[in-house]
Amino acid sequence: MTLFRRNRPDNANRVGWLFLIAGLLALGTAYVAEHKYGFVPCVLCLWERWPWRVLSGIGVVLLLMPRRYAPPVAYLGLACVTVSIGLAIMHSGVEHHFWPSPDAECRVPVFHGGDFKTWIANLPKRPSKPCDSPDYLLGLPISMTELGGVYACVVWVLGFMGTSRLLRQLR
Repeated sequence: MTLFRRNRPDNANRVGWLFLIAGLLALGTAYVAEHKYGFVPCVLCLWERWPWRVLSGIGVVLLLMPRRYAPPVAYLGLACVTVSIGLAIMHSGVEHHFWPSPDAECRVPVFHGGDFKTWIANLPKRPSKPCDSPDYLLGLPISMTELGGVYACVVWVLGFMGTSRLLRQLR
C-alpha cells in the first residue's frame, strides 16, 4: 500500500493528514454546534460545509496516491480552503449587513394577500434561520462564521507551507 512506502515524502503525508483532520474537525464542530448546542444553521452555513467535505476527501486521496501526483492534489486542497475563506467572508458580510445574501432562502418570506391556507402551503418545508443573524459561540464577540474564516486561514497557511516543503522535497 502506498501509504506505508518508505520512499514516500513525509510532507505529502503531513499535508494529507492536515487536510483530512482539518476537514473532519470543521464538520465535527458544526455537527456538535447544531445537534448538541441547538444552533440552527442557515443556508450559507450549509454552503460553508461543502469545501470541508471535499477537503477531507482530498486528504484521503493525498494519503493514498503516489508521491509524484501529490503536489497538484495538494493545490486542489488549497483551492478548497480558499473557497471556504471566500464563503466565510461573504457570509460575514451578510451578517454585518454589508450586502444581501445571494440565496433567496436566507430571507424571511413575505406573504402578500390570500388566506391562511395559502400562507401555510407556501411556507418552506423546513424552517430556516435568516443568514444575517449571527451565532456566537462561548460568548465571544466573534461569530461562528468569522471563527470558521479564521480557522480556514490557519489551515490554508499550514497547507501552503506543507505544499511548499513537498515541492522542495520532490526536486
